Amino acid sequence: MSDGAAPLSDGENKLILGELSGAASEGSFFATPEPEATPFALGQDSFRPTERLTALERMGEKAARSLKAVIEPFARARLQVAPLPIEIQPFDDWSATLPDFVSLVQYRLRPMKGGALLVAIDADFVAGLVECFFGGSGGPRPHRGGDFTPSEELLLNRLHDKVVTTLTDHWRELMPMEAGLVARETCAAHINFGRGSDAAVLQRFQILWGNDTTTITFAYPLAMIRPIEERLASKVHADDGEASGDDWRLRMSDALQHVRLPVRSVLARPEITVAQLLALKVGDVIPITLAQRTPLLAGARRIAEGTIGEQEGRAALMIERVGQSE
Repeated sequence: MSDGAAPLSDGENKLILGELSGAASEGSFFATPEPEATPFALGQDSFRPTERLTALERMGEKAARSLKAVIEPFARARLQVAPLPIEIQPFDDWSATLPDFVSLVQYRLRPMKGGALLVAIDADFVAGLVECFFGGSGGPRPHRGGDFTPSEELLLNRLHDKVVTTLTDHWRELMPMEAGLVARETCAAHINFGRGSDAAVLQRFQILWGNDTTTITFAYPLAMIRPIEERLASKVHADDGEASGDDWRLRMSDALQHVRLPVRSVLARPEITVAQLLALKVGDVIPITLAQRTPLLAGARRIAEGTIGEQEGRAALMIERVGQSE
C-alpha cells in the first residue's frame, strides 16, 4: 500500500473480516482443524512388537532348530518345527483359546524382575508321544480327557524339562537366566499368571508331525519384557553388524554361484575392406584361418581355450586350458 492510500472505513473493515470469517468456516487454509481426542490410560503406552521384539523372534528361529532335536527322540520320527510370529494378547483372551484340558507348566525366571514363563503343550500331542513310546503309530491322537496317566506325567516332565532348558539356553545369549518350577496345571483358570487383563507375549512353535500339526506356546508377561527392551534392541543391532561381515559375504558368495552368464566361442575373425563388405553377394567366399585352439569368452574376457568337436550329435568345445593364453 502506498503512503498516499486512504485508510479503510469501518464498513469496509467489517466487510473484509466477514469474508475472511466465512472462508475459514468453509475449510480454507485459514481453518485449523482440531485433532481428534483419543482416550489415554496412564501406564498403558503403546507397544510396538515389530520394533522391540525382533531379537525375541530371531531367538525363536534358532530355538526352533534346537527344539526339533529335542522333540524328535520322543516322537521317534522326523518333525518340522517352525517359529510363528510373536503375538501380544491379554492373558484372559489367550487362555480362552486353550482347550479345556491342556498341559500348563509355570516357571519363575531368575534373576529377572517379574520373570515368569508359562509353557502350554496340547494333550493330544502328549497322547501321541506316549503311543509312539509303546510302539504305536506316530502323530497326535485324541486324549481321553481327565487327568494325565502316570506314563504321560513321566513323559511330560521329561519333555518340559528339555524344552525349557533349551529355551533358557537361547535366552542366555541376551542375559543370564535360570528357570525354576512353580506349578503344573491342566486348566488355565488355576494358573496365577498375573491379572487376566495383563498383556502376555506369546512365542509359539508349530510342529508338523506327518500330516498333523500341533503348537507349543511359551508365554511371558509383557511387564517382564519392558525393562529389557533396550537390551533386546541392542542385540538386534549387534546381530545386524555380524550379518554385515563374514555371514553377509558367505550369503553373497552363495548367491553369485547361481548367476547365469552368457559365454561364446569365436572360431575366426577375418577382416575385409569396406568396399568388399558393400559388394558382398550370395556365393562369395571369405577365406578364414582357424586358430589351433578356440577361445571361450565371457564378455570381453577370455576364460578358457579348447578344441571344437562333436558330442551326442551336437557341436561342442573340449576345454584344454583355463585362463588367459600365454
